[in-house]
Amino acid sequence: MLKEASEQRIRLITIMAFVSIPLSGFVTDIYLPSFPSMAKELAVPEKDIQITLTSYLLSYGITQLFIGSILDSIGRYRPKLAALFLLIASSLLITFTHSVLLISLMRILQGIAVSVLVVSTRAIFVDLYNPDRAKHFLSYFTIAWSCGPILAPFLGGYLEKLFNWQSNFHFLALYAAILFLFEWFFSGESLPQKKKFNLSENLKLYKMMLKSKIFILGIMILGFSYSVVMIFNITGPFIIENTFHYNSVVIGYCTLILGFSWMIGGLIGKRRLSLPDEQRALKPVLLQFVLIIAMVITSYFSESLLTMISFAFFIHICSGILFTSFFTASMLHFPKHAATAGGLMGGLVYVITSATSFIISVTGSVTFQKDLSWRYLIIGAFLLGIILIFNRVLKKERTGQ
Repeated sequence: MLKEASEQRIRLITIMAFVSIPLSGFVTDIYLPSFPSMAKELAVPEKDIQITLTSYLLSYGITQLFIGSILDSIGRYRPKLAALFLLIASSLLITFTHSVLLISLMRILQGIAVSVLVVSTRAIFVDLYNPDRAKHFLSYFTIAWSCGPILAPFLGGYLEKLFNWQSNFHFLALYAAILFLFEWFFSGESLPQKKKFNLSENLKLYKMMLKSKIFILGIMILGFSYSVVMIFNITGPFIIENTFHYNSVVIGYCTLILGFSWMIGGLIGKRRLSLPDEQRALKPVLLQFVLIIAMVITSYFSESLLTMISFAFFIHICSGILFTSFFTASMLHFPKHAATAGGLMGGLVYVITSATSFIISVTGSVTFQKDLSWRYLIIGAFLLGIILIFNRVLKKERTGQ
């Protein structure tokens, strides 16, 4: 039992937990620069490749809706080992197929595996540390996670140029294998006391959580904040290669820059955690909305890679601020049911993100900068509206009205 382990071992487990956090970002983003070449090699439309990402996001989200309560019942250790093994096997299988359908199916399995890893890793901090220390570590969670979106596409662009798109999934298999070996030899069970799985009680628990307007609105803010970033992830590579005529390495550099913008937003968001909830949210979302409107207007007069990335950089910083601000608060909203709350939160966030990604994929080809900017505007408008509602509900709850 890790709770009774030495301080040195717990420190090692904590370090490796942070090492494992970027894996979800790598699984999501490493093959983004390869989207155009995959579409050409597999001889399928762009939307079919985009749907491989949507399939992953959807399964990742849906699994998190119920995996938390299961992990509270059976523990974290064995499910993590099984998930890492599944991730290794599915990544290797993708490298041997030219069927986009099979790739989508494997991405669904990867979504399930990564959801187990993410929920169990988040819960470890609550299992092993007191609430103040857990809050401290969780505030760094999105910053550590952002290493995935920063490094993954950059690495993926070079892997494709040096080898092929399949090498992205070879890397994922290697990453998962290293984590598997560490878990096998050094880790253990962190859950102090397992809870007997009771379906009716879990449904009551979900019902109780879903009745919390602040919790649900916080999840919606998280979902739409991340959706803003995903707009570029699924459309940007095609604009950069097909319209601006740059290769996968340039795509990797662009996503590297935007990954840093997300991390900058996370760091700013962490420094703003002491502010009241309504102040943390309103200024960043208003700034983001103004930037998006400016991007829409500019796109009708000037379209270039520099212009597009410059606007996206600051738009994504605002999303990073909002995501970090609401992630920590939502994660600790129900501290006695950390895994269940974390699973429900993560699940709904990715269901929202996968829904917006699917809509973007099927609403026509995004060929120009102005196509991207209008999609930013639609999602940004939803995000602004939700935050205004959140502030109103928060004010009512505080005044007891």
